[in-house]
Amino acid sequence: MTKERQLSGDKAQRIVDAMRDSVAQRGAAGSTFEHVAREAGVSRGLLHYYFGTKERLLVEVVRRDAELRIARLDEMLDRAKTVDDVLNGLVSSLTDMIENEPGFFLLLYELFSAGRRNPDIQHEVGQLFQRTRSHVGEVLRAKEKEGVLSLRFDAEAVVSYLFAVGDGFALQTLSDPGRDNSDALEAGAASARYLLVSE
Repeated sequence: MTKERQLSGDKAQRIVDAMRDSVAQRGAAGSTFEHVAREAGVSRGLLHYYFGTKERLLVEVVRRDAELRIARLDEMLDRAKTVDDVLNGLVSSLTDMIENEPGFFLLLYELFSAGRRNPDIQHEVGQLFQRTRSHVGEVLRAKEKEGVLSLRFDAEAVVSYLFAVGDGFALQTLSDPGRDNSDALEAGAASARYLLVSE
C-alpha cells in the first residue's frame, strides 16, 4: 500500500474533524469525499491527493483520535501513585470517551468492517492497535518498576484484555444508551484490579 502523503496544519485538522462529524451523522457509507470536502472547506481533489480513499482517511481519523486518547491516558497514569489511581484513570478515560467522543468507537467499528473487505485497511488498523498496545504496555511496566502495580501477566497481554473489555463495554453502552451499566463497569474495574495487582 502506498503511504499517504503527509498533510499537516489547519487543513488536515479540518478534514479529520469533518470526516469524524460526517461519520457520526451519516455513518461511514454515507460519508463521501464530497460531504467531507464541503464541510472542511477544501476541494475533493485535495482529499483524493492526500488520502486516496475514504477508508484511508478513516484510518487517519482513528489514528489521530487514538493518539489524543493515549496522550490523555498517559497524563493520568503519569500522576498515578496507587493501583486505585491507575484504575480510576483507566475507567475515567473510557467513560469520558463514551460520553464525550462516541464517534471514536463508531469509527473504530466502521474500520473493522472495512478491514474485512480490504486487507490494506485491516493491516493499517492492526498496526495501529499494535502501537497502542505496546505504548500502554510500556507505561504499565514503568508503573510496575515504580512499585505501583504488580502485573499478573505480560503487560501487553493485560493491555489487550483491558482494551477489548473497554471497547466491548463502549459498544454495549452506545447500543443501549438508556441502560444503567454501572454494575458492568464495576465488574470490569474489579477484573482490571485482579490483572494489575498480584497478591
